[in-house]
Amino acid sequence: MDVYESIGARRDVRNEFTGEIVDEVRLNRVLGAAHAAPSVGNTQPWDFVVVQNPSTLARFAGHVAECREDFARTLPPDRAATFGPIVVEGIERSGTGVVVTFDPSRGGRHILGRHTIDETGRLSVGLAIENLWLAATAECLGVGWVSFYREPFLRELVGIPAPVEVVAWLCLGPVTALQAVPDLERFGWRGRRPLADVVHRESFGSDDFPVEDRSTLRRQ
Repeated sequence: MDVYESIGARRDVRNEFTGEIVDEVRLNRVLGAAHAAPSVGNTQPWDFVVVQNPSTLARFAGHVAECREDFARTLPPDRAATFGPIVVEGIERSGTGVVVTFDPSRGGRHILGRHTIDETGRLSVGLAIENLWLAATAECLGVGWVSFYREPFLRELVGIPAPVEVVAWLCLGPVTALQAVPDLERFGWRGRRPLADVVHRESFGSDDFPVEDRSTLRRQ
């Protein structure tokens, strides 16, 4: 598929993992795509920890389940009912976790591009994650971003040293299919804003930008 098809097909996968382990050829290709991302000052501040040990996956899955329940208890009844059917991890089913990290010290003290906007380092890691995600989609693999965890737990689990920061745990694996409509839209959690609502010309809030229908990016 071309890049627009990959963007349109990409989903945050939870239920659709087949249970098979991704083969090393495709795993290396998607990690290579992630590593090809642009980065501030060409620092490449990311690392990728590939986790496939079943006991490690099970331990992390148990921790995530606890964090999910903590969040559920904070919700008002109507949002709790909407949240209930939404699966928030496919940690064990995917068979592979990729922990993505950010090293703020990589590149030394004088990093071109971070002098006034330090956050560009973490944004570079975000670009690597998006590269990985789109490449995985093109390889018929699913990716799920797990965000229900406490960083100290994950840091200890996979041995991440200071000052390296955890950015994401990504579930990665073959899928039966990718949903036509993202889960959070299907289950009524929140819909996607129209492109016309988020594009402005010259100043924030202006609405004179002619936006064409880009629904072709969405899977039909």
